[in-house]
Amino acid sequence: MAPVTQASLDVDPWKFQWHPEVWVLVAFLTGAFVYMVRVIGPRAVPAGEPVVTRRNLYAFVGAMAMLWVASDWPLHDISEEYLYSAHMLQHMMLSYFLPPLALLATPPWLLRVLIGDGRLYRATAFLARPVVAGVLFNVVVMVTHIPLVVTASVESGPLHYSLHAAVVLLSLLMWMPVVGPIREWHLGPLGKCIYLFLQSVVPTVPAAWLTFADGAVYQSYDIPVRVFGWSVTVDQQLAGAIMKTGGSIFLWSIVVYIFFARFASGYGRSQDYRRDPVADRPLTTADVEREFASSHAPTDRRP
Repeated sequence: MAPVTQASLDVDPWKFQWHPEVWVLVAFLTGAFVYMVRVIGPRAVPAGEPVVTRRNLYAFVGAMAMLWVASDWPLHDISEEYLYSAHMLQHMMLSYFLPPLALLATPPWLLRVLIGDGRLYRATAFLARPVVAGVLFNVVVMVTHIPLVVTASVESGPLHYSLHAAVVLLSLLMWMPVVGPIREWHLGPLGKCIYLFLQSVVPTVPAAWLTFADGAVYQSYDIPVRVFGWSVTVDQQLAGAIMKTGGSIFLWSIVVYIFFARFASGYGRSQDYRRDPVADRPLTTADVEREFASSHAPTDRRP
């Protein structure tokens, strides 16, 4: 552990720190979305069809809120300078929670306008293939947990934000076969279940490493100032729990929802013990007479 000094004891981890780049980014994305919806959308969408749905708007607000919370004070500062568990929570928000919200906020016409139908479309379609996107996503997950990379990102602001940008970009590609705006890139329901389950397997390796490691894995977080009084070991174990348990629960919840939405739809109605007041109504003489009156007498077609 780094030596304890009076200067380190006087540090306030919760001191407000201004991050204008985050505010500018959120403002730019919000302005760009509004411009696309109000100016480009009416030209790209056939007459009579909505430019955006209520779900798009709710998802966009959620995505911007998630981006702001993950990238601004206090989570960003605590995660970068004090707690690796906060760093892990930040990465979970940027890779598991933010990307699907961003994709759900994007109408199909908007993504098609952005990538066109030429080389960029073909490149995006290739990178969004389940195998390619899944491998790239898991590679960046492993790389961002290498101690040398973590130490370098903590000491360099540009590298830190570059890694975050890479995580978000590759996470968007990973989620594209599940909730992407372009339906032809989607997997089938069972394929989505298998795909998301596999995404929860690889993070087990760094999560187990953090949970059972002896001593500090990341020296940058082995500092005298301990937020909440957590030791470096407790901090690492909590980071491993967030990575494995939190991510797995989130992905498995989506798997269960997709499975039951596809393969168990209508089960409740078909297994309902309550009688249908219309279908189970007793047949009356009036019903029989009405059916006879509406039917036609058979015609004898014999010569």
